[in-house]
Amino acid sequence: MIDDQTRQVNSAAAPRAGSAQEQVNRLVEAVNALDTLLQDQLKDLRPRGMGLPRGSLEDVRAMRNYLKTLQTTLQFRQIELRQLRALADTTALITSALDTDTVLNQVMDNAIQLTGAERGYIMLRSTVDGELEFRVARGIDREQLTREDFTVSNTIVKEVMESGMPVLTDNAHSDPRYRERDSIVNHQLRSILAVPLTTGSDVIGVVYCDNRVLTGVFRDHELNLLQAFANQAAVAIRNARLFEAARAQLAEITEMRDLMANIFTSIASGVLSVDGEDRVVTVNRAACALLGLTETDAIGQTLHTLIPQIIERLAVDLQQVQESGVAAATEIEVRLDEGNLRSWNIIMTPLRGSPETIDGVVLLIDDLTETKARAAQLAEVQRYLPLALVQNLRSDALAALGGQEREITILSADVRGFSTFSEKLEPEQVMEVINQYLTAASDSINLFDGVVDKYLGDEVNGLFNTQLNPQDNHAERAVRAALFMLYEVSELHESLPEDHALFYGVGIHTGVAVLGNVGSQERREFTALGDAVETGKWLQKHAKRDEVIISPTTYDQVKDIFVCEPMTPPEAHPTIDVMYLVKGIKRRQ
Repeated sequence: MIDDQTRQVNSAAAPRAGSAQEQVNRLVEAVNALDTLLQDQLKDLRPRGMGLPRGSLEDVRAMRNYLKTLQTTLQFRQIELRQLRALADTTALITSALDTDTVLNQVMDNAIQLTGAERGYIMLRSTVDGELEFRVARGIDREQLTREDFTVSNTIVKEVMESGMPVLTDNAHSDPRYRERDSIVNHQLRSILAVPLTTGSDVIGVVYCDNRVLTGVFRDHELNLLQAFANQAAVAIRNARLFEAARAQLAEITEMRDLMANIFTSIASGVLSVDGEDRVVTVNRAACALLGLTETDAIGQTLHTLIPQIIERLAVDLQQVQESGVAAATEIEVRLDEGNLRSWNIIMTPLRGSPETIDGVVLLIDDLTETKARAAQLAEVQRYLPLALVQNLRSDALAALGGQEREITILSADVRGFSTFSEKLEPEQVMEVINQYLTAASDSINLFDGVVDKYLGDEVNGLFNTQLNPQDNHAERAVRAALFMLYEVSELHESLPEDHALFYGVGIHTGVAVLGNVGSQERREFTALGDAVETGKWLQKHAKRDEVIISPTTYDQVKDIFVCEPMTPPEAHPTIDVMYLVKGIKRRQ
């Protein structure tokens, strides 16, 4: 029996390859076997009055206790080594990620794993308002906990955030620092570990871990481990935040660049920028169209190469802008590639690299050719159109001034008794009086958006539904203008001597006429030509004073609005066998 035990001791104590932990474990086994052997030998020796050498058992037991202590120390060191290796691996992992949420989730998982905590969460200081905000949380199963189920101790988190120092308590209920706090008592927090996330001197957040059941879960070792990990994690979080901020800024800059490019492309004016050597740096679509170039052809070329026939007239201004930094403007007429003569307005402003430096010039080119042509046409029609109509004219109406056939209503008004009246007065008096009557007639036509055609002595003609004043109810407007004209003349009589009282006779006809500008290059007038004009004058000739006579075609369009009395023409007309005397406006039922 003793021989077997001796062999067992010798076998356990024999040197073999393996880790230090395995060797210590074998030594522990050998000492335990030796202790058992010595105790058995002591039992055999005592009946014979003998014993073991003094202190042999005590030495063996002291060695066993030492080896057990060594065994425990080696186990702890191996756990610490595994944690440090895990720390290195996880640090490399989180520092390789650039998404803040991904980094935070990895940090939280690794903190739980390194400390053996039941649960934990991370709070970060907001980059917007500086307030603390929850970013990620874990429970015992490492899954996100709902906010209602998640209890925290804001007291400790705020303390760590303000002081920048970690907090460790292995039993919060008995810790005099926290046992009176509601969050500790109500939520039964026992082991608590919280460390700051610090970059440089700034505390950007807190990693918090706790255990609601066990005490003594966290020691200085876990504190040091988590603090070392948190220092690396803080750098990773800061880098991820910086990357996201840079990415957001880049996206904003890209969006702004695209917006500016779209605006630059959409500008109707030609925009062209040149550097200090007059080489084109940027050019928009409108400038390319004006110059007859493509962007590829223009970029990098000098203005002398691109537009030699223009740059000669701009050279002095360009030089002054570059030297003085003061904008300049000029208007020139150009003819490109044997095309039509164009009128350009060019504004030159300094292109500044900084408030103190001028890197080039920006040219803003506006083609005023069509604008000037329209202005000339408007100036022409303004002589026979009210200002309100002139301002509302469309370009197609101006283009049709060359001639257009359309249905119109013509109003022809003539002063009755003027020949006899003019014989009694001096020429100056005659002109003064007749102009008052013509003004009353013109104002009446303009009031209903008619076009004053022309004045023939004491006669005035008005046109409705021309290309300059298109109207669906042109016949009604003409009749209303005529009735208002008679009213205006009666009002005028109140301010004139009795012997100056004159009266209008008005004829109105609706028919097709040709309308447009007639005359020479030096003088043109807008007028109507055709049988419709002659018919209107024929009706006017048969209208007595204060009478408005209309044709059947006009009557057909206004018979539901005005009271009209049919009349037999005093003389034959090719197209009119009845005419109508307007008596007034019908009352609405």
